[in-house]
Amino acid sequence: MKRTHLVVISLGLVALLALASCAVPGPYQQPYPYGSGGMMGPGMMGPGMMGGLGGYNPNGKQITIDDAAGAVERYLRAYYGRDLALAEVMEFNQNFYAEVEEEDTGIHAMELLIDKYTGQVYPETGPNMMWNAKYGMMSRMMGSYYGAGVPAAQMPVTPEQARTLAQRFLDASLPGLTVADADTFYGYYTLHTLKEGQVEGMLSVNGYTGEVWYHTWHGPFIGMKELG
Repeated sequence: MKRTHLVVISLGLVALLALASCAVPGPYQQPYPYGSGGMMGPGMMGPGMMGGLGGYNPNGKQITIDDAAGAVERYLRAYYGRDLALAEVMEFNQNFYAEVEEEDTGIHAMELLIDKYTGQVYPETGPNMMWNAKYGMMSRMMGSYYGAGVPAAQMPVTPEQARTLAQRFLDASLPGLTVADADTFYGYYTLHTLKEGQVEGMLSVNGYTGEVWYHTWHGPFIGMKELG
């Protein structure tokens, strides 16, 4: 291989490692790269780059939650065959959100966003890309995000501990909110946040470090449809 090619590859790996380090701040703090106006906000790795935010017709009509579910199911069939199944779809002000699970294990595989006008489906930003040790961006580009070996759903941080860490974060940063049970992904957990017992949003907890990442890109919660 030519030396120039090696230099380009090396620089690319350095850039990816720098990106990963930006996504993992101190314990119990909300990472900033995917927040509004952050280094990797919607303009880079979210709806803008992945096909979501675009030049809409101001008179355009939004799709329904059933339309969003159908779009995800077609997406899964096209890219994953019958290996993955849609578990739930949630509607927020800014997008539709979907949780997908493995058919054979029941373990949650990935989180997807659906554009509310075009119905386009794309991977969610944040933990789904940076912490997902089996289906995420880092695992595809550099192998398992946490090292070599087969990604596992059993992690040092248990689901109960993840819920405790999530509640500790909310008490400090968003008092008045509580968390529901943890959904297990490869490398992390995602939990719905609740306000007076009703869904408000969600956050994720790293299954290895215990760090918390609040999902800031959805907007107010509207409704949900469970399929699993």
